[in-house]
Amino acid sequence: MIAATDSPSTVAAKAATTTIPIVFMSGGDPVQLGLVASLNRPGGNVTGVTFLVATLAAKLLGLLRDLLPQAARIAVLTDPNMPVTESFVSDALAAAAAIGKQIEVLNASTGRDIDAVFAQLAQTVDALLVGPAVSFTTRRVQLVTLAAYHRVPAIYSFREAAEAGGLMSYGTNNFI
Repeated sequence: MIAATDSPSTVAAKAATTTIPIVFMSGGDPVQLGLVASLNRPGGNVTGVTFLVATLAAKLLGLLRDLLPQAARIAVLTDPNMPVTESFVSDALAAAAAIGKQIEVLNASTGRDIDAVFAQLAQTVDALLVGPAVSFTTRRVQLVTLAAYHRVPAIYSFREAAEAGGLMSYGTNNFI
């Protein structure tokens, strides 16, 4: 059996074998990612659990708008290497258009990228929505510290950022 803890490793494992059982944990839609045929009948050798964090962009944006109704320009920080990024950004853009907000999508996948993004966004946006990414969870202290230093109100898609001192978060509970 192969246990995969993120979408990229699950996709790679599925590509490598059709006979070894694969159990995944993912933040994206496993049907959309091509991991399973359907949620109720996954089929094949792949099964697991999803937290569907990619579908929370509109909710996160709504909460940020409730907190900062005057914020006109909102940045969405994503990791372009995550399979859920495309659908998360698409949902965020649609939600922003529906409420009359401008969104600037910024990509970062390394600590150095995050530093560069914050240097840029601090002067151009009113608020920040941090999308789902394993790399952001592991760099939560850096993200929270930079948001506070640059005085950029931020909402995170994982609670660990709020526990590290971030302003607020909304997402699934991964520790049930």
